Amino acid sequence: MGENASFWESLIVGHPICENWKQEAEGSIYHLGSVLFILGCMGGSGFFGLLYVFVFLGLGFLCSSIWAWLDACAADVFSWNFVLMVLCLAQVIHVAYQLRSISFDSEFQELYSSLFQPLGISPTVYRKIISCCNKEVVTLEKEHCFAMQGKTPIDKLSLLLTGRIRVTVDGEFLHYIFPLQFLDSPEWDSLRPSEEGLFQVTLTAETDCRYIAWRRKKLYLLFAKHRFIARLFSILIRSDIADKLYALNDKVHAGRGFRFDIRLPNFYRAAGPSSTQTPPTEEERLPNSSSSLSVEH
Repeated sequence: MGENASFWESLIVGHPICENWKQEAEGSIYHLGSVLFILGCMGGSGFFGLLYVFVFLGLGFLCSSIWAWLDACAADVFSWNFVLMVLCLAQVIHVAYQLRSISFDSEFQELYSSLFQPLGISPTVYRKIISCCNKEVVTLEKEHCFAMQGKTPIDKLSLLLTGRIRVTVDGEFLHYIFPLQFLDSPEWDSLRPSEEGLFQVTLTAETDCRYIAWRRKKLYLLFAKHRFIARLFSILIRSDIADKLYALNDKVHAGRGFRFDIRLPNFYRAAGPSSTQTPPTEEERLPNSSSSLSVEH
């Protein structure tokens, strides 16, 4: 403790105090560098935020280097500022190269601008997401089926880019799926990674549609490597399921029958002619706790 105390005393107390302060101000280059440092500290996040920060910091270190060379005449001050300026320049080149090297096709660029960019997803993360689907867009012609009830296996997760999909069960209309909505989010959420299942609804294209699809196993491998992407898809899928539930509000009847989306686990459909329909029991009126948890998760 004594040695530490003597060090601080020699550094603070024992250090000679400046008695003769310079009366004149430093040159304009020094003050310009200080202003650039302040502007550099106001940068945001993301690639463009990094470009902003490093450009202004680099210019600030350049001004400080010029000031140290011309006014201060201090080789060490000049050397440190010059090295820092070179590091900032290297960072600017690195970030600019990353931005330039990331380019997407028109449909993927529109998807990024509409869905992922508002969520703060960087282009590099988005590139990993679309690379998992091989950057392929699938076309589904009008009146062709994406999935058939009880026949099509659940082996992928698909997102509609253009067009409109009609969802039916036993020939009865449930709801539509519109662009930027998942085609099979309830099926995805209803199965564990190791489970297999079949579609309980039929999905038919009402117009010519285009969509992208991630294979189930390949997407789970991506989730295992990048937990952030796993959380992102979890939020998107749950939000999509909630939108589908809201779309089914007119399918829920009180009193004589309930018609729920049977793609959701443990949900049922009990509807029929009013003359033969029996009132639902207490258990049917209140879905059990396990079904509630499956919707939440």
